[in-house]
Amino acid sequence: MPLPSVTRSLSAKLLVLTVLFVLLAEVLIYTPSIARYRLTYLEERLAAAHLAALSVEATPDMMVAMGLQNELLAHVGAHAVELIRPDSRVYMLSRSMPPTVDAVFDLRGAMAPRLTADAFMALAQRRDRVIRVIGPSPKDPAFQVDMVMDERPMIQAMIDFSGRILALSVAISLIAAVLVFVSLTRLLVRPMRRLTEGLVAIRRDPDGTPPFQPSVRTDEIGVAERELADMQATIRSALRQRERLAALGTAVAKINHDLRAILSTAALLSERLAESADPEVRRVTPRLMASIDRAVELCGQTMTYTRDGLLPLVRAVVPLRPLVEEAGATALAALRPDVVRPDGERVELRWNNRVPEGLTVRADAAQLSRALVNLGRNAAQAGAGAVTVMAETRPGGGLLLLVADDGPGLPPRARDNLFQPFAGSARAGGVGLGLAIAREVLRAHGGDLRLVESTAAGTVFALELPPGFVVEETARLGEMPTSDSPIPD
Repeated sequence: MPLPSVTRSLSAKLLVLTVLFVLLAEVLIYTPSIARYRLTYLEERLAAAHLAALSVEATPDMMVAMGLQNELLAHVGAHAVELIRPDSRVYMLSRSMPPTVDAVFDLRGAMAPRLTADAFMALAQRRDRVIRVIGPSPKDPAFQVDMVMDERPMIQAMIDFSGRILALSVAISLIAAVLVFVSLTRLLVRPMRRLTEGLVAIRRDPDGTPPFQPSVRTDEIGVAERELADMQATIRSALRQRERLAALGTAVAKINHDLRAILSTAALLSERLAESADPEVRRVTPRLMASIDRAVELCGQTMTYTRDGLLPLVRAVVPLRPLVEEAGATALAALRPDVVRPDGERVELRWNNRVPEGLTVRADAAQLSRALVNLGRNAAQAGAGAVTVMAETRPGGGLLLLVADDGPGLPPRARDNLFQPFAGSARAGGVGLGLAIAREVLRAHGGDLRLVESTAAGTVFALELPPGFVVEETARLGEMPTSDSPIPD
């Protein structure tokens, strides 16, 4: 799989996102800034109007010539000014014919939301308005200034301020984007690209790719690099082990035929020994035949396990109760009546099929029966006298099959290696393949096999099958007979 192009790379995405996020931050900053700029502009005009109105007090008759008034008002940028002193005296400056006021803005006690709305409404104006502004004087809050002025100069000043903010925002965005881009590229993108290239190389050639060399970083990237190096080493070890096991399987397949022929001859001779007149020979013959049977079983299960690989399923709609009944018959038929357990007792097994009639499933009948047979034979060989199979439906058409026996329970060694081939046997001389094969069958169906409990009163295995497994259910399912505790999910 080729690496993404520059325009689709993580670096390009980081650059674009950084620019967008900085611009968004500038927009959020601009909103209160433009409202504050308008308020400052008006306060400056009010302060200038205050100073201009004080000129009235300096005249002998409290009258200012019209020419001087016009100059003062032009300096303030207003058409009329009223200054109200704390003693209620009013100083006025006004043109001879002041224009009609279009809008009034009172700055006394104005809150931020109102100031922001007025600022954006001013920017949206398309006609020249005359506004009246009322507010306390910035020079002395005890004085109140009432001023009539044109709004267009203020709007133009706000537009100029917005342009400066925009230019500054773009510059900050580009600088921040470049800095963030360079930093993230060095800290994240390049190491991630190196990890990606390593993963792609390992996928293409797991055994021939040079070992991945992790850096000395201690952060998450460093952890990922070391984990990739460990994973590569584990994969190589697994591949070499698989090659060795494949070679071993080939060798076993070649000698299996001859070995089974030898064992068959030994079994025939053992049956002849059972007819001997010597009571001691007749006494030890069942043990000899049991040992030969175990050797034949080892050869057969080993060949089956090494040959299967991924189980090909042939699914069909089958009734579950007859399938379980047939699996029980097969398990019982595989136990010879003269086979003895390690304690010297003869193998006898009762198969209790408590799956109700009318339960239909979609499964590979042969493979599912094979898993049940393996569980039944394991239970009998471990010392169980009875095996009970129950069924419990789950939401969505899932199914839980419970296989319970009354044996002595699994020893600690068997529990630790329960589903490990050649390591999880519960009896001396066992090969531990029965449970491993049964679990493979369940996983091939999309489910799993797990141990529910194993005590001196017996062992319970749960065969969990996925939603959609049950096709039809026309009977009420029973309850598990071997334990009063509910089965955990």
